[in-house]
Amino acid sequence: MASISNRRSVMTLYSSATSPYSHRTRIVLAEKNITYEIQDVEAGACPEDLAELNPYNTVPTLVDRDLVLYDSRIIMEYLDERFPHPPLMPVDPVSRANAKLYMYRIDRDMYSIIDQFEDNCDSRTATKLRKELRDSLTLIAPIFDAKPFFMSDEFTLIDAYMAPLLWRLPKYGVELPAQARAVNTYAERLFSRESFQTGLTEAEREMRD
Repeated sequence: MASISNRRSVMTLYSSATSPYSHRTRIVLAEKNITYEIQDVEAGACPEDLAELNPYNTVPTLVDRDLVLYDSRIIMEYLDERFPHPPLMPVDPVSRANAKLYMYRIDRDMYSIIDQFEDNCDSRTATKLRKELRDSLTLIAPIFDAKPFFMSDEFTLIDAYMAPLLWRLPKYGVELPAQARAVNTYAERLFSRESFQTGLTEAEREMRD
C-alpha cells in the first residue's frame, strides 16, 4: 500500500459519478480549493489499486501521500482540519459536537432512505420512502427560515451533507409541499455556489435535466 501512495504527488480521490457520498466529498474539496486527481470508479468495476488501498473497496476513498482514508465523513472532517481556511466546522467544542450530531442525524434519518432508493427497491417501498423523506424535510423546514445556511450564517460541513441529498430529490420522485418552501429556497442557495457547481459530475447534472 505504501508504495502505491508514495507515487502520488497530489491527493487522489476515488469517486463514483453518482454516489451522494462521493458528491459531498467533492463539494468540500471545491470549497477548500484543493488540487486533486480524481479516479472515477464505476459500480462493479473497481480498479485493482483501490482494493489494495481500501479493504472495503468503497468510494469515496482519499489518498493523501501515505494516508488513505475512506468513509466520506472521516474524509470531510480531515480535509477541514488539514486545510483550515475557510473553516467549515465551529471552533468551540460544544458547537463542534452539535454540528457532528446534526451530521449523524442527517445520515441516520435521511441518507439511510437514499441508500434504500439506490438499492432499487420495489414501487411500494419507494412510495413509503418518498413520504418518509418528504416528511423529514418538511418537519425541519423552519430551520431554514432563520439562517441562510443550516443553523449558520456561513456554509459548513452540514450544508455539504445536505446539498447532494436535496439535488437528488427529483431523481427519487420527491416533491416538497408548500410548507417546505424554505427548504427549496435553501437548496437553490446551495446549488448556486461555485463549489457545488464545480463538484458536479455530468451524470449528476443529468439528474435535473
